[in-house]
Amino acid sequence: MPIQTAPVKLSHTYAQALEQAHDGKPGAARVLYQQLARTDLSDTQRISLLAELSDYPSPQALKLLDAALSNPSAQVREAAIDVSVRLVSNSQRSLLLGPLLDDAEQSVRFRATSALLGLSPDELGLYFAVLQQSAEAFQESLKSQPQSAQNQLQLARLYLQTGDLEPALTALQRATALDPGNIEAALAHIELLDRKGQAEQARGLFAQLLEHNPGSSMLQHALGMWLLNHGQAEFAVLSLAKATELAPDNNDYRYDLAVALHSLNELEAAQRQLTQIVQNQPANRKARVLLIQYWKENGQLQNVQILLAELEQQNPDDPVLQQGL
Repeated sequence: MPIQTAPVKLSHTYAQALEQAHDGKPGAARVLYQQLARTDLSDTQRISLLAELSDYPSPQALKLLDAALSNPSAQVREAAIDVSVRLVSNSQRSLLLGPLLDDAEQSVRFRATSALLGLSPDELGLYFAVLQQSAEAFQESLKSQPQSAQNQLQLARLYLQTGDLEPALTALQRATALDPGNIEAALAHIELLDRKGQAEQARGLFAQLLEHNPGSSMLQHALGMWLLNHGQAEFAVLSLAKATELAPDNNDYRYDLAVALHSLNELEAAQRQLTQIVQNQPANRKARVLLIQYWKENGQLQNVQILLAELEQQNPDDPVLQQGL
């Protein structure tokens, strides 16, 4: 049986801490941090705890993330890379993940590459050239594998992110030939058409896809975000509402609907969507912080106080609490 090597005697078990963090209960951050500081966790346990960390930001959370990025287990390092995308700013992410572009494990190098590819040259700073080399190595690795819809889609995304549009199109055509019903490949094709300034073709492809997949919440959400990015918020809201109707438990879709409603000055409707998320998932910090902002705009300071008090119970070191009202 492994020896308990945590510096303090913990009053809770791993399972209790995981549940507390996942459900956003009072004291969640404290027990989550204490469990992650243990040295006798299995990799699976550590990965499960790390998945909750992005809802509990603080200086301590950053230290724990940094430690996980240098964990002996490649799987833990990869999980920590995923968390960093949600937990830290873009420029901070490049500083944290840049060193992992030279990791001994190829899978870790490629995970770090994927996590950094959307960043601007300014955000990447010293790691810009290293990232380009790593992206090229990732592309070569994917090209050397037996072709599948999934690895061709991944290859296309890499090409899209490095601005190589023609090779991206070729990879997408291969992905679609291998799996004609692959919606993700079709959505990547729409992104490619957009990059080439072919908005009408993109709109036509959306129409075809929706005709064949009327019940796809992923498609409705993608169409809503596309319309939003093309300055058509009124139509975007209809698609995003449909996506939320088709997948009522998808809080990411509901969050995007709230943002779209807010852009149309539908403040109360936006607040209702965010309130629903916070009720469904009290640990959802992103929705809670945006709801606090929207309540402030509306002058509903009593509601702001309630949300801040709950946040303080969850994580007294949350940066939002340092800002006050």
